Amino acid sequence: MSIVDNNMNNTNHEKHEVTQNGDVELGRSVASESEFQWTRVLAMLVALCALIAACAVTWVFQDWQTSLIVLAILVVVYVLVFYWRWLYVAVRTAPRDFTALYYYIRILTLSRSFEKKKWGIPDIFHDRVVKHPHKICFVTENESWSFEQVEEFSLRVSAVLKAKGVKSGDTVAVMMSNCPEMPAIWLGSARIGAVSPLINTNQTGNTLLHSINIAKCDIVIYGDEFETAIQEITRELSPSIKLYKFTHRPLNTSSDAGRVVESTNDFTAMLESTPPSNWFKSEGDGFNGKILYIYTSGTTGLPKAAVISSSRMVFMSSGVHYLGGLNRNDIIYCPMPLYHSAGGCITMGQALIFGCTIVIKKKFSASSYFKDCIKYNCTAAHYIGEMCRYILATPPSPVDTQHKVRVVYGNGMRQAIWPEFVNRFKVKRVTEFYGATEGNANIVNVDNKMGAIGFVSRIIPQVYPIAILKVDQETGEPIRNSRGLCQLAKVGEPGVFIGKINPKLASRSYLGYVDKEASEKKVVRDVFSFGDSAFISGDILVADELGYLFFRDRTGDTFRWRGENVSTTEVEAAISRVADQRDAVVYGVEIPNIEGRAGMCGIVDLDESLDLDRLANDVAKDLPKYARPVFIRKMTSVDMTGTFKMRKVDLQKDGYNPSVVKDKLYYLDPKLEKYVLLGQEEYDKIISGQIRL
Repeated sequence: MSIVDNNMNNTNHEKHEVTQNGDVELGRSVASESEFQWTRVLAMLVALCALIAACAVTWVFQDWQTSLIVLAILVVVYVLVFYWRWLYVAVRTAPRDFTALYYYIRILTLSRSFEKKKWGIPDIFHDRVVKHPHKICFVTENESWSFEQVEEFSLRVSAVLKAKGVKSGDTVAVMMSNCPEMPAIWLGSARIGAVSPLINTNQTGNTLLHSINIAKCDIVIYGDEFETAIQEITRELSPSIKLYKFTHRPLNTSSDAGRVVESTNDFTAMLESTPPSNWFKSEGDGFNGKILYIYTSGTTGLPKAAVISSSRMVFMSSGVHYLGGLNRNDIIYCPMPLYHSAGGCITMGQALIFGCTIVIKKKFSASSYFKDCIKYNCTAAHYIGEMCRYILATPPSPVDTQHKVRVVYGNGMRQAIWPEFVNRFKVKRVTEFYGATEGNANIVNVDNKMGAIGFVSRIIPQVYPIAILKVDQETGEPIRNSRGLCQLAKVGEPGVFIGKINPKLASRSYLGYVDKEASEKKVVRDVFSFGDSAFISGDILVADELGYLFFRDRTGDTFRWRGENVSTTEVEAAISRVADQRDAVVYGVEIPNIEGRAGMCGIVDLDESLDLDRLANDVAKDLPKYARPVFIRKMTSVDMTGTFKMRKVDLQKDGYNPSVVKDKLYYLDPKLEKYVLLGQEEYDKIISGQIRL
């Protein structure tokens, strides 16, 4: 039996009501539901007996041909009476499901062809270079790089790293702003079998130090704009880690090997003095070999390094490419950071795997988004939900509809702004997708269903084994039945998204994190049968009757703000450290009309000695902007659970309303970059949008 077909039967006859706060309540009690099911089964048995009896009587008093006609008529009536709702859903969703199935087969076929050839991403990219060497691969504000130029640069990187003793299995981290050299450097590293952690450029202090150490880096290549951040942690790094600075300037390669490198850590000079290697097949572990580490905050603690293999990158990129309506001739606008899986894997994959042209924007600008799309003749564009809100906030202008963008793809576009965005900018298609960087399952909105992040098939659920499990909303743990197995969430019932693990299939395997212990925490076992396992995302989704999936929230100690996942544990540790080890509890709170949750921190301050100016300055050294608390609540104590965990539920309910909270409240003024007292007047302005945070 499939992992979701039971769900269909259970939901055909269920009544659900949605409360004002979005929670789903079942219309029947457990007892009445059980009684209803038994009544239905009895009715089906009675109808089946009547059907058999009618056929038998017809056979006796007429003939067997008439009996067959009667049987056919009664079977149709039986199906219509008891399965009409399933038939309705099947008719409604068949075009969507079979279109997705066709493209899923194409994805699997493509993956298997690469696996058979034992190609890694550098080899796949070389195939693109051979087919169109002079086609533009990357475009920036000041320059264009052809596919041939990107590969030539990556071959220089391979030559330099080999000369420095880098070999297959080594770790070469890259910390650079958005630029063509960034993917070209990790391509060169991957060609010799090394793995490249892509370090979040917002990281500083202990967070940056942790990211380098957790990946066991042998080399760190960093852009010159991050020299201060690197120098601050140099003393705490292992002496064995080599630090190479990349300076953004046009390479002077006129004399190649004849040049003398004046600095031992000037990576740009090394590239200038080293001729590119002749092309050679990747020395990594082929299609299933790991090539990148992408950092994700996960649910607790400091950033974790998620493992990305060539197969995982192909699967993510091809899913968006085929199911999202892209083609090889697209020019794609990318203002996303290339150290994340969205920009660094999915969008880079459109160039490296499919031969699209990518316009790399160094930083996102709402006012320039569609202006840039016009300037570079883009036909597709990448977004995250927050970007869409900012773009909509810009004044309307004729530029809004002068672009050639037919499809935008990304994740996090709120359903509330979806129709306004489409109508204003005349975008024909929005391809919303969902998938955890460290996970093994991605879903895509294949048919432009407004607000949906993907779907689970109601008629062919076995093909793509994902599911929504019933889960304890506070702990994030799956709710199990009397046999100890997990239970499927019903229609309209929030549940956690999972992807079943099959180690034998590259598309279904689970690579997890570099930290194996952290990886194991994301695996749930004995899911639908004893001995099976699945990746558990920690994200709460809701499915409607047609199988469309909608994002609801995140479980655990992570919330999303400014397009980034914020780990409350990490923020609590940083604040407690700079606030003289005071108890600090961090949680997310909602601000009207703003995507995600803003960080709020309750800090114990018994004697009013907490210096908020110093706190703001010190936290800025260790935490990226998106992780710094927007609101502060000074408290006299923190409620603890029986296991000495700080209780957050009541604090979240209180929020930051001065009329509800009796403690002193503060907000981070974006202009002053300091915490300012939050009174009723300021609160009203925040709620109305007059104060933007």
